[in-house]
Amino acid sequence: MDIIFAMISQNSIDQLRTHLDIVDVVSNYIELKKSGANFKAPCPFHSEDSPSFVVSPAKQIYHCFGCGVGGDSVKFVMEYEKLNYPEAIEKLANDFNFRLEYELGGQKALDNKLMETLHGWYKKLLDEHSTAKAYLLERGVHEASIEKFGIAYAPSGQDTLAFLRTHHANIQEAVELGVVGSDEGRYFARFIERILFPIYAQNGKLVGFGGRTITGHAAKYVNSPQTKLFNKSKLLYAYNLARDTIYKQKQMIITEGYLDVVMLHQAGFTNAVATLGTALTSEHVPLLRKGEPKIIMAYDGDAAGKNAALKASKMLSSAGIDGGVVLFKEGLDPADMVKHDRIGELNALLNEPKSLPHFVLETIIGAYNLHDPYDKERALHEAVGYLKTLSPLLQDSYKSFLSALLGISQGLVRLNTQTKTTASKPMHSPATQAPDIWEQTLLKTLLEFPALVDMVVDYVDAQMFTRHAFEFELILQGQFSHPLLVELSLNEGVKVFAYEDMKAELLTFLQNYYHSQLKKVMGQNSVSFELKSEAIRRLRAVIAQLKEGKLVFL
Repeated sequence: MDIIFAMISQNSIDQLRTHLDIVDVVSNYIELKKSGANFKAPCPFHSEDSPSFVVSPAKQIYHCFGCGVGGDSVKFVMEYEKLNYPEAIEKLANDFNFRLEYELGGQKALDNKLMETLHGWYKKLLDEHSTAKAYLLERGVHEASIEKFGIAYAPSGQDTLAFLRTHHANIQEAVELGVVGSDEGRYFARFIERILFPIYAQNGKLVGFGGRTITGHAAKYVNSPQTKLFNKSKLLYAYNLARDTIYKQKQMIITEGYLDVVMLHQAGFTNAVATLGTALTSEHVPLLRKGEPKIIMAYDGDAAGKNAALKASKMLSSAGIDGGVVLFKEGLDPADMVKHDRIGELNALLNEPKSLPHFVLETIIGAYNLHDPYDKERALHEAVGYLKTLSPLLQDSYKSFLSALLGISQGLVRLNTQTKTTASKPMHSPATQAPDIWEQTLLKTLLEFPALVDMVVDYVDAQMFTRHAFEFELILQGQFSHPLLVELSLNEGVKVFAYEDMKAELLTFLQNYYHSQLKKVMGQNSVSFELKSEAIRRLRAVIAQLKEGKLVFL
């Protein structure tokens, strides 16, 4: 069977490109000045005094004669917004009010039109619901913030279902979007009597909601369930609003709550985002790396907040990401501090976070009784184990800090910086072997697009890899936080396949693999003629189908 991808139809992309004018696109980001038949501006991709960035409306391209960048409207948005190809296409379609069509095995894939319609209705209901509006105002949320973040209100479940029926909505589509649930044929609204915080993807597309109860439901907060559009482990609340500031300031503030983000933005901290009711995970890493910001985790100082900060700090620092931790004490959180006009104090806290390794080492050591020599030794082993996940430079930098925390000489903090990348490699994937770039590219693509794993595994197994079988097995096991996979995801020297190219790449790989297997079989003399003939026949049949563009396996 052929591999199936959900993708934007090529016809739709072609129509969008025809619809776009590069001058309009670029003008959304930088100021252009007419210069003859073209337009000029200082290049947004490097610092310069005299404009060398030229936009040609006739050719529909841009080019910088200073740094050499160039391309069309899509390429510009990809570079400026740090988006991949499909994200840039969707961003442009959203900005220029163009309706894209999606394909999934020859059928239209899920889009969010119904969700947008519901959100529009929910926003109107907020103005009509005095209790919900009063709650937001009591928490200090301004009207401008309600509008900026699109905060809304979901009524009773029956009202939502009635609205869907009135608008002749496809109830199964509503289920797939996560706004309606189904239980043995009975449909129910997922958000009932809750203040809603809409959640957007990087490209500005509405993909889900977070809802806070104001009528005493058992669950204080609920999020949209996992859907084709919504993956809470890869999204950050308000990232679409914070992205520009994050790129400019090279800093991202991550909080635990939606209201924290709203209030921080209201106070001028427009680089604030939040996780979606889940811990920060390695799946967030590709998003966190965009723009290379310093990550400031602003978490509650209770046990749960401290534990979440510890896990995230270990993951981020091991991935080579710079950042720090701020823990809020006395039951306060960023939202409360903004409400009570303690912005100066808040700013001071966020400007002086504990570095990630500093926080991790202090937390590790603080869990042991250093008056007990055996406990002290266990603390040393755990702390050294963490340090070994860092770069050699960071290991050396924090060696003296660790020895001071433990009250021991630096000589007792024994680090072998050569083992960081090799200790976890299995015997069948030796570090002395040169990496296979194609295999690494495939693996990094699977890390970027985990949904492709189920598709690829139908045709590829670990034994087909010459260098990176172990990493492939880690991906199949879902161990995305393993140091080898984190290291690969952060390796800028390894690219990612465009998902529309994946089928062609797999076809080439499989042809090469089965050709090599055919040569091995033909060279064997230790098997019977019948077995050898049957194996050759089967391999040739598979290769023939692959040449016809059919993805098959032996």
